[in-house]
This record gives sequence, C-alpha cells and structure tokens, in this order.
Amino acid sequence: MSEETEKKHNSNQHLDEKYPAKRGLWPHIAKVGFLLLTDICVNFKCIGKENFPKTNPYVVASNHQCFADGVLIAKFLPRGHFKHMCALVGADLETNYGSLGRLIMRVGRGIAVERYGNPVRGLVKAKKEVEKGNICFVFPEGTRTPDGKVGEMKDGACYLAIKSGTPLIPVYISGAYQIWPRTVKYPHPFKGFLKRKKLRIYVGEPMWGKDFDNNAHKMTAALTEWMHMMETLHFDPDLG
Repeated sequence: MSEETEKKHNSNQHLDEKYPAKRGLWPHIAKVGFLLLTDICVNFKCIGKENFPKTNPYVVASNHQCFADGVLIAKFLPRGHFKHMCALVGADLETNYGSLGRLIMRVGRGIAVERYGNPVRGLVKAKKEVEKGNICFVFPEGTRTPDGKVGEMKDGACYLAIKSGTPLIPVYISGAYQIWPRTVKYPHPFKGFLKRKKLRIYVGEPMWGKDFDNNAHKMTAALTEWMHMMETLHFDPDLG
C-alpha cells in the first residue's frame, strides 16, 4: 500500500469512527428539554406527519431557518425513529459555534461535511449510514437562511436518496426564522405580552428518484419548486 493510499485509508477510517457523532445521555436530555420549552412557549404544530414513512431508512430534506430545525422536525418522526436519525452538517458547527454547536452535533448525530470544500466524503459516509437503516436529515441550502426565504438548493439530498434507493421526504419549516433568526443569539418566541408565535412543520409526500430518471438535478429542481410553493403559501404562519 502506497503512503498516499494509506493516508486516505486512515482518513476514511477516522471518519467512520467519528461520525455520526455519538449522542449519549445529555444530548437526549437537552432534546427533551428544548422541545418541552418549545411546546410551552410556541404555538407548534405539524401538518402532514403521516407522510413520514412508517419504516426506515429514508432521507429528509428541509429548508434551513434556525439552529434547531433538525430537532423541531424530529419531534414528529414516527415512534422509535429518532434513535436512527443522523444529519449532514457543516464541519464548522463543531469548531465555530462553541458548546451550542457541539451539542447540536451530538443531538443530531451529525456527519460533518465541508461547507466550502469537497462534500463527497461526507455524502459517502451518509450513504453508508442510510444503507445501514438510518434516517438522514439534509438541509440542501447548506446554511441557515439570512432572510427567511428559501435559498439555492444543492443536489446532495437527492443524490443521497437516489444512490441509497430510499424515498426523500420534503419538509418546509415556517416560523422558525421569525422566532430564531441567525442574527440573534437566543430565540424570541413571544409577540407582545405572552402571546406565542406560531411555528409550523409541513411534511410533503415522498419523492422517489425513479420518478426523475434517477437524475439528482431533476429531482432537486422538483424539490425546489415544492419549497417555493410552500414558501408562497406559508412564509409567516402568524400572518396566515
């Protein structure tokens, strides 16, 4: 084995050992506590949760409005599915966002992907996890929205669903940006005196690669169209 091949092998082995991040007890407690506070402080509902498959694996593709999007969606997964959840996340979540970033990484069983570099290793690792029976969350915009609107969607989520032969479940989050935009450190769940803001999770019907000629670009275009339709209908739940 050449030195270069050995380095690549060791790097891949390190990736397999490190990711998905180990969840452990405290991240479980943090997730339960956060969702309890969310239920108390926010008018929180899910529409279409019956569209989540009853059995795993599958891929979830969502718009990205706040730090807690993955946990908010996970609340409505079928019973027993959360333990199988992992998520593709930016590698900088571990290094640039302090203890909150590291906690989110563990709650979501994150698989680090280079945000501005080569994402292939992260996608390959995610594909292996889905093929093992896990559920993978992907945020195709790659970062939280700066203005609440859906940004350009990359092909990673659809590529992952097609290559693993699993359904892709589209999810649109409405209201999280108004509660916790990226410009503020802490959530702001109230409008006025103890009047709770609305937060809605919309789950669309499963999408299959075979319906798009197993072409990730075509499938991403359909996913983008669905996201923009949902945005037109549900951008701010407090205005609806």
